[in-house]
Amino acid sequence: MSQAKLARLRERLISEATDRLSQPRAFMSFVGVAEADELLNDIKGHPHAFVIACIMDRQMSAQKAWRIPYELKQRIGSFRFPRLAELSLEQLERVMAQPEPLHRFPKVMSRNLYAAIRRIERQYRGNAAEIWTGRPSSATIVRRFLEFDGVGQKIATMAANTLVRDFRIPVSDRYSIDISVDIQIRRVFARMGFVPEDASTEYIIYRARELHPEYPGIFDLVLWELGRTVCRPRRPACDDCQWRELCAHANRKGAH
Repeated sequence: MSQAKLARLRERLISEATDRLSQPRAFMSFVGVAEADELLNDIKGHPHAFVIACIMDRQMSAQKAWRIPYELKQRIGSFRFPRLAELSLEQLERVMAQPEPLHRFPKVMSRNLYAAIRRIERQYRGNAAEIWTGRPSSATIVRRFLEFDGVGQKIATMAANTLVRDFRIPVSDRYSIDISVDIQIRRVFARMGFVPEDASTEYIIYRARELHPEYPGIFDLVLWELGRTVCRPRRPACDDCQWRELCAHANRKGAH
């Protein structure tokens, strides 16, 4: 794969992602259930729903994890923050576990949920939106998410990127929003020729920083969607891919 083609591919990916960012904010479908998605999209009235969904997104499918705030609302009767703040750890453990567990690890996640509620109550005056209000730096948002129990770099970065990219939250910079390396990103980035197939997560993160230091996470949405739809693990639909002329994998495939 020539460096010239890689450079052109980089520019086109950034251009498409930038175009998307210039569009008006759209309603986000996180789980495909209208009521659940409405709760997650309500970052003014229920900003803690988004934060809790991020915390739950661990060791289970994202779709199930992001549905948990809605399921909690059904079981508790309300998802207003004052109602959540009334619940003890023991009550949250029961709600998370019965009638069936909402998470693979209900006890651990109940403790993380309880700690999150206490942090929002004490540090953000019961308003989780204070995590991202006031045009903070991207590093500040990532750091604030890292302070929640159970949240690592990947989730913290994903949360910051979702706020900036999808909810159009104003920030002072985007330098610290890294690419969120999952199976889709890893596969597509490697096939395009940007990283080796066996590249480590750290390698991919730093490669994205090298390619677009002002906002490394700008590649996320385009690559993730491509991996889910066209650049599949088996039999990728290269002939239907808009990037095929510049993609290393498609060029190798066409040469045979």
